[in-house]
Amino acid sequence: MTFPFFNERRDEASQRVAFSGNSIDRQSEARTDDDALKALRDERARVMLFGEGRLFLRVAGEDAFDPYLSPADRATCTPDLERAVLLGHQESVPVLAVPATADPETLPDHLKAIDYRSIYMQGLLDADALGAMAQGASLLAWHANHRFCGRCGSESEMRDGGYKRHCPACGRDHFPRTDPVVIMLAVRGERCLMGRSPHFAPGVVSCLAGFVEPGETIEAAVRRETREESNIEVGTVAYHASQPWPFPYSLMIGCYGEAMSEEIAMDENELEECRWFSRAEVRQMLEGAHPGGYRVPPKGAIANTLIRDWALATES
Repeated sequence: MTFPFFNERRDEASQRVAFSGNSIDRQSEARTDDDALKALRDERARVMLFGEGRLFLRVAGEDAFDPYLSPADRATCTPDLERAVLLGHQESVPVLAVPATADPETLPDHLKAIDYRSIYMQGLLDADALGAMAQGASLLAWHANHRFCGRCGSESEMRDGGYKRHCPACGRDHFPRTDPVVIMLAVRGERCLMGRSPHFAPGVVSCLAGFVEPGETIEAAVRRETREESNIEVGTVAYHASQPWPFPYSLMIGCYGEAMSEEIAMDENELEECRWFSRAEVRQMLEGAHPGGYRVPPKGAIANTLIRDWALATES
């Protein structure tokens, strides 16, 4: 049997994961240093406020939330407008991300500050707004973590509407970074390899994952991380999907790996369990009916997409 994802056309799986539905026109070639401040003066501007890993939302009805706050609501959240980032435009309307310092416990009843993971897990925003949130959260986190020049140590300045930091002391320009992470499902015949980290929710097993190291291809990272965590050797690697991951600014690169060995030697520093699961078992997990209580990560997570697409595949 040939594993179908190695050789057949399919839909763009990346569109089925959380944080990927961003329709903002970034206009990267047309940014200027004062773009964000000019955009804030536009009465139509759509503004998201962020603080301490949370997004400020307006309650718009039962189980309904609006991430774009009015000027009055923005003022309530104590925004730092000097650090606003222009994400881009939607139908010529500017969209911005702004850090805020209001205490979530003192907000009026119609405003809530909710952490990013809960927003995506509970489906509080539509795909477009969720993608914009990921973009804004990642950029603001990068700015907060890179205030000082990595070359000379001087404090740098925000430029290009928030898409660059410039060091006035040595002239060095710094650009937002994205940390690449491979996440992979190793498969062998009718079985796949999954593991469990100590911080996972009870019963949850998932794909193995790890950061891509400097000078390393995606394929090499898949093989290295699988070998390091499980001692399983991987041959052919096939890309399947990617996912922006704003914790704080990663790109998850989802792959399948063709396992060339079977004997597992688990890295106990990384995992508390690692084993082979049959396709039938994984289908039980997807239905919430595994007799051992095993579960897969929630929908929206790229791990769920990798696992689900393999488990439900049929031989071509």
